[in-house]
Amino acid sequence: MRVRVCHLLLALAISLNLLFMYYFMRESGRTKAALEGRGGGRAGARSTASRGLPVRGTSDTPRGGTSRQHGERGERREGGGPGGASGPPRRPGVVVLLREFEEFENSVGETARGLLADGGPEREVLVLSDRDPYPPLALPPGARLVALSGHPERAVAEASPERLLRREAVLLVPDGVAWSGAGGAELLRRLQEELGRSSGNVRMVALPVRGDVPTRCLDLSVRVREWTAEYRAPTRADECDALTGDAVIFIRTPDLLGVSLPWARPLHTALFLQTALRGWRVRLLRDVAPLARHPLLTDAHAQWKAKQRRQARLDALHRDLDIRLVRDAAGQETWFGCSKNTARCFGSVLDDTPEYLHRGRWTPPCCLRALRATVARVVGELERAGVRYWLEGGSLLGAARHGDIIPWDYDADLGLYRDDITKCELLKRAAALGPVEDEEGFVWERAREGDFYRVHYSRTNRLHVDLWPFHSSSGTMTKLTWMQGHPQDREFPEHFLQPLERMQFAGILAYAPNNHRRFLELKFGPGVIENPEYPNPARKRLDQDSA
Repeated sequence: MRVRVCHLLLALAISLNLLFMYYFMRESGRTKAALEGRGGGRAGARSTASRGLPVRGTSDTPRGGTSRQHGERGERREGGGPGGASGPPRRPGVVVLLREFEEFENSVGETARGLLADGGPEREVLVLSDRDPYPPLALPPGARLVALSGHPERAVAEASPERLLRREAVLLVPDGVAWSGAGGAELLRRLQEELGRSSGNVRMVALPVRGDVPTRCLDLSVRVREWTAEYRAPTRADECDALTGDAVIFIRTPDLLGVSLPWARPLHTALFLQTALRGWRVRLLRDVAPLARHPLLTDAHAQWKAKQRRQARLDALHRDLDIRLVRDAAGQETWFGCSKNTARCFGSVLDDTPEYLHRGRWTPPCCLRALRATVARVVGELERAGVRYWLEGGSLLGAARHGDIIPWDYDADLGLYRDDITKCELLKRAAALGPVEDEEGFVWERAREGDFYRVHYSRTNRLHVDLWPFHSSSGTMTKLTWMQGHPQDREFPEHFLQPLERMQFAGILAYAPNNHRRFLELKFGPGVIENPEYPNPARKRLDQDSA
C-alpha cells in the first residue's frame, strides 16, 4: 500500500488530538481533587472545633522566670512534641489512662469497667504498665494494656502509648476510683467545660479523691539551675502548681505529650514537676465531693511493699529530672543526690569547667552539702592541731562574695604553713603512709599531682578540699607546686597573714587573710568580688546563662 503525504498529515493530526485530550483530562482531575481536599479540610476543621476542646495557642509563657529558668520550654507549640498537631488528627472524646497501680494487688479491672460503663464510643481506657503485669490483669472489653518495657518479639510501636492517644483529652485516674453511672458522665462534662473555658496558664482540671491525705493545692517552684524543687503554701486554694493526695486529672492530649516524661511514676509527682517547670497550673474543683475509692492494700505486708516501691520510684524520678533537693511546704528537706556511699554527681573536670556548667546548671546542692561538711571537718582538725591556715583562691572569693562556697564551685582551697604540717597527725600519717581514712569517713592523702594535700568526703565520693603548703621566703609566701593555667596561683606578701581574720564560710567561721579585698585583687585582679565569672570564661561565661 502506498502511503501518501495526506495520510501522514491525518495520522499526525489524530495523534496531537489524543495528546491534547489526555492532558486536559489529567489537569481537570487534579483541580477537582484539590478543590475537594480544601473543602473537606474546612468541613473537618469546623466539625472538630464545634465538638472538641478549644486549641491553646503559643502565647502562654512560663510564670515567674525566664525561659532558661524554666528549661527553655517557656512557649508551647501545639504539636511540637510526639503526637502534637503535626501528628495524626485527634477525634473528640477522652482516653482514660490508668497508670498508678501495683501489679501485686490492684483494682484495675474493676476501675476500667466502671469508667467504660457510661462512656459510649468516645471514651477509651488505656492501662500502662512498666512490664507485663503478673498476675495478669482481667481487663474488660474496650480496655487496652500497653507494657512500656521492650520485648524482643514485639515492635517498638507496641510499647509506645503515644500512638494510642487519638482523642483530644486524657483523664488520669488512680487505681480504685469508683466512676460509673450518670454521676461519672456529669463529672466528665464538668471537667471538659472547666478546661474549655480556662485561660492563662491553667492547663489541667482536677477532682479530689478520698484518701489518707486530703487533696489540697500547693505552689511549686522548680529551679533547674539549683537542681531544686520547693513546695509552698498556695496563694489560691483552687488554682496552683501541684496537688497533695490523690486526684483525677483532666488534661489536653498535646499538653500531656508536651512534657519530657509523661509516663514516669509516681505519676502525679512527675507530672506536676514537669508542668510547674513550664509555668502550667491546675484548677482543683473544691466544690465536688471527693470521689470514693475501693479499698486497696489492706494487708500490712502489701502496704510495706507498696511504700518501698514508691520510694524507689521517687528516687529514680528525681534523678531522671535532675532534682537533687526537695523542700516541702513545712520546710523539711529530702535529698536525692550523692552521699558518702555514692560517687559525686559529676565526673572528671576538664578545663576547670565541670559538665554541669555546660548544661546551664550550678553545683548540685548535695555536692555543696558534702563540700561544707568536708570544710568543717578539715578546719576543725587543723584548729585543734594548732595549724595556721587560711582560705585561699576561690574559697576566699566565695567567703567575700557569698559568705559560702561559690554556687558553681566544685572544691575548696585552704593555704597553710608548711612548718605546721607535722602538727596535724592525719596530715603526717598521710605523708608517710598514704591515704588515711579518719573516724568520720573522710580520706586524707598527699596529692599525686604535686606538693599539696587533699581531703575527700569519702573513699567513694571524691568531693574534696585542697590544702596548699606555703613557706615564707624573705617576707613573701611561696610554695613548691604551682598550677598551670591558674594566674591567681601566685606568691603574696606574708603581711596578709599577720594577723589572720575570721570570715563566714560554708556554715562556719574560718581564718582568712587580713584585708581580704586587696589580697583577692592581687590574685584575681581589680573588681573581682563585684564581677563574678565562671572559672574558665574561654569555655563558658556566666553571662551566657540567664538567671
